Amino acid sequence: MLQSPPAEPGAPEAEIDTPALVLDLDAFEANLDHMAALLAPTGTKLRAHAKTHKSPVIAHLQMARGAVGQCVQKVAEAEILAWGGVPDILVSNEVVGARKLARLASLARITRIAVCADDPAQIVAIEAAAAAAGVRLSVLVEIDTGAGRCGVAPGPDAVALAQQIAASRHLRFGGLQAYHGSAQHKRTPAERGSLIAGAAEGARRTVEQLRQQGLECPIVGGGGTGTFLFEATSGVYTEIQAGSYAFMDADYARNLDEAGQPVATFRHALFVLATVMSAPQPGVAVLDAGHKAVAVDSGLPTVWQRPDLRYAGASDEHGKLDVGSETTVPKLGEKLRLVPGHCDPTVDRYDWYVGVRGGRVECLWPVAARGAMA
Repeated sequence: MLQSPPAEPGAPEAEIDTPALVLDLDAFEANLDHMAALLAPTGTKLRAHAKTHKSPVIAHLQMARGAVGQCVQKVAEAEILAWGGVPDILVSNEVVGARKLARLASLARITRIAVCADDPAQIVAIEAAAAAAGVRLSVLVEIDTGAGRCGVAPGPDAVALAQQIAASRHLRFGGLQAYHGSAQHKRTPAERGSLIAGAAEGARRTVEQLRQQGLECPIVGGGGTGTFLFEATSGVYTEIQAGSYAFMDADYARNLDEAGQPVATFRHALFVLATVMSAPQPGVAVLDAGHKAVAVDSGLPTVWQRPDLRYAGASDEHGKLDVGSETTVPKLGEKLRLVPGHCDPTVDRYDWYVGVRGGRVECLWPVAARGAMA
């Protein structure tokens, strides 16, 4: 059920009802601009990942800065973006099941839609859905770049799938999906660079073998917030699929640069605003933001600009703060910003972004694809 907005435009940030998903618009816009500026000299295009933001509003802001489109993980996410006017969408994932594929194929009537495959049987099913809908779908072959998740082996196995796609009357070969997810959170640039070098080599080899068979590879897609510059400067990748860069989270902030310092490429823009609901004893305060308010799969949130406060643990509705010995316990009713450990699943807990600038609410945007899992 869509919840009522936690604030109204013009209200002070202090009056936002909590827990609330707050977007610092200055930091958010700076992140969008910075990514566009970093990619411009490389010639690599951004296909921003909407699994992070789940919002046609944000998708259009990214495309206004040069993104060629969006990628998603689920058909339901693609539907929300397509209905919101996004003109170019890649489901950067496999889709299995006749009903889902029928929904996917129907979107080709209102937007440019593509999907990934890593098995001959998937291609047969996608072809059947496209034929039934009277459309032609673009299909990318996903290769395993080293993460050991989805994807066929680079080289001959990938070429065979591409040939199967190209031979279909209802499909077109769209390129390669070559995302290395586990590389994104390796802490040192040497680790990240080494893994992406391996991924790029597998993709490069496959592109060359495709050309030897007379198949051009329009897209080589991958890359994320942790590694995008490695892919963008590889000479292989044509599209970058970063998503978290727009918001940043506490886990990405743990990645290090060449000097061994936390990477500061992008600013924290997404917060969970929480209220101190109890201060029962010295050294302890309790917030109204627990497991249901903030994802903890990538670590506990941090308290924004309060190194003296540590978010020590969560239960369903409560977040416990440990307070430094020389710090005054936050007062009952005081509001604090939390930086989520993982922005994507945190966003999926909320119906609304509350956009703030200069201490006041400027806008409210629906998290339109919240819960879009099918």
